[in-house]
Amino acid sequence: MSIQLILQGAAGYEAENIMRLFFPAGRRAATADAQGDLVLALAGPHALLALVRMDGRTVWQAQAPAAHDTAEYDLCRLLYALLQSVTGRRPPWGMLTGVRPVRLIHDLRAEGAGEDAIRARFVDHYDCTPEKFQLAKDIADLQRLFLQANGRDCSVYIGIPFCPSRCSYCSFVSRAVGEKQVQALIGPYVDRLCAELTAIRQTVDACGLRVRTVYIGGGTPTSLDAARLEQLLRHIAAAFAVPALEEYTVEAGRPDCTDAEKLRLLKQYGATRISINPQTFSDTVLQTIGRRHTAQDVVDCYRAARAAGHACINMDLIAGLPGDTVAGFCQSLQTAIDLAPENITVHTLTLKRASDLVVEQRTALYDDVAAMTAAEMRLLPAAGYRPYYLYRQKGTLQNLENIGWCRPGHEGLYNIYMMEEVHTILAAGAGSCTKLVPPGARRGRIRRLYNCKYPQEYLARPDTAEKTQQETREFYAEQEHPQAPGQPGPDQPCRP
Repeated sequence: MSIQLILQGAAGYEAENIMRLFFPAGRRAATADAQGDLVLALAGPHALLALVRMDGRTVWQAQAPAAHDTAEYDLCRLLYALLQSVTGRRPPWGMLTGVRPVRLIHDLRAEGAGEDAIRARFVDHYDCTPEKFQLAKDIADLQRLFLQANGRDCSVYIGIPFCPSRCSYCSFVSRAVGEKQVQALIGPYVDRLCAELTAIRQTVDACGLRVRTVYIGGGTPTSLDAARLEQLLRHIAAAFAVPALEEYTVEAGRPDCTDAEKLRLLKQYGATRISINPQTFSDTVLQTIGRRHTAQDVVDCYRAARAAGHACINMDLIAGLPGDTVAGFCQSLQTAIDLAPENITVHTLTLKRASDLVVEQRTALYDDVAAMTAAEMRLLPAAGYRPYYLYRQKGTLQNLENIGWCRPGHEGLYNIYMMEEVHTILAAGAGSCTKLVPPGARRGRIRRLYNCKYPQEYLARPDTAEKTQQETREFYAEQEHPQAPGQPGPDQPCRP
């Protein structure tokens, strides 16, 4: 449904997020059209107002602001209640719009909140369903084993922004390796990436950091040819103590570029966890989303990975792909379960402006996604998998979530460390983001340093990555020698 979203007065970002829970394809507008459907939120000094005009009918609710420090929540609650009434829908996560609901539980526990108070925050304050709260709590309870981070721990993320082809739902920065101009970028890109990893190793040493996990993502890292992939893997082995890592993950996601030789190289150079990602086991749906392989190709790639000695494999599936059905998704999920990978990650389709799918089509095309995720919650626990991490995204169908499932003892550590912001992530490659996490950090204190977004820009601006290393060293110097407010810090290395 095309509808205008209008914010007036002090109404801001969170009110817009509440609107998009119900109308994700809504169009932000400064002023209202005379006749069009609209949702309006107004925060004034003397009144809070929520109004909906839809199908020729206008309804509204207003109240006086209770207190300045609760005005934003009060407006969002007013708007949320009105939109629930008008649409007849209750979002499963209620008013929660953040990416990390599990992190909220960790933070509340760190602040001393009891379990009853945490449940009340989710179920009463945010109107989260009891089922979603229990899911988040179960994951938080499991993650407690992995949250005791040392202030000098870190992980390394390495981004490969190339793929065999671009999937229709994809919003990541990636280029198809079959394009002639892209082929000319790959060699220089890997060379520059290796140079950046050397600089990260020097920063790790200078700041006295311990690298716990390495994750090569993308894109599709195995879209590199075998020679370039080996160049990268050999450089990682030289730069980091691979045998001492807790986990070393490589996304080997697509069978149309992941062959036996590349699987052998991943094993040879120390990868302990790989992803082979079907997204679906329906050939028709694979064709619809732009994949150039069959479901059998995925099965063959998985078996080749086992033959190469890979003992921890993740498989991704997506609920809500165009052309899929509830029965088709259940069949894909059962196929993955029968293969018995150590991890299965189920994503709910998220439609973003950078993807090729049309946002406005979501309501008509994807009404079955809640039934798909309900099957996930039934079939995976019955097969011995348990949820170990969870995150949400804006624009996810039906306001649902992405869940990583594992067999006990096979939790994806990088996923937990990254999503729960347990420790620093040092990132290399185009489109990557370094996250600097001080000991005991709260979300607002984390510093984010962004690399250039596109491969061409990344190659042309090595100074951006160099600046990230300098700022990382300064960040850790500040942790050792906190300066007085308003006073310059000493010019000194991170570690004596």
